[in-house]
Amino acid sequence: MLRAGVILDYAVFGAIAQMRYTEAVATLDADILVAIPPGGNLDLLRPILDYCAAHGYTSEGEAIRVGDWPVQFIPAFNAITEEAMREAQTGEIDGVPLRVLRADHLALIALSTARPKDFARILSLLEAKVITVEELAKLSARHGLAAEWQRFHRRFLG
Repeated sequence: MLRAGVILDYAVFGAIAQMRYTEAVATLDADILVAIPPGGNLDLLRPILDYCAAHGYTSEGEAIRVGDWPVQFIPAFNAITEEAMREAQTGEIDGVPLRVLRADHLALIALSTARPKDFARILSLLEAKVITVEELAKLSARHGLAAEWQRFHRRFLG
């Protein structure tokens, strides 16, 4: 999709990316953050869906079946996800080189989403010592999430 110009950039995030830094976690799909070329229509994912269909990948609800995995393509949706994708690192998952979000960006996106499973992700990343409380506090402040970080810190770390 990159070579074909369907997407401009991508990075694995969510539970699959977390597994690069922590023990395996249960997940039903792979989440891929994507940068979409400008000038598209309101159906942002249509070029991705069309590309996948033309290459034999089938839709399954909100996902596309790629090998054994349902994959959700999620357009970068704010400054945090855009920065996270830009600063993603190349890693390997099952021997395949892929761009994967850094641990600090995974934690920050989890903090901004604020679901119970996201709080568990932050705690897991902290426990694995791949991010520090100080790093996450600075990144949260830089992205306008200082209040959310303070609430999280009081609730889970205080």
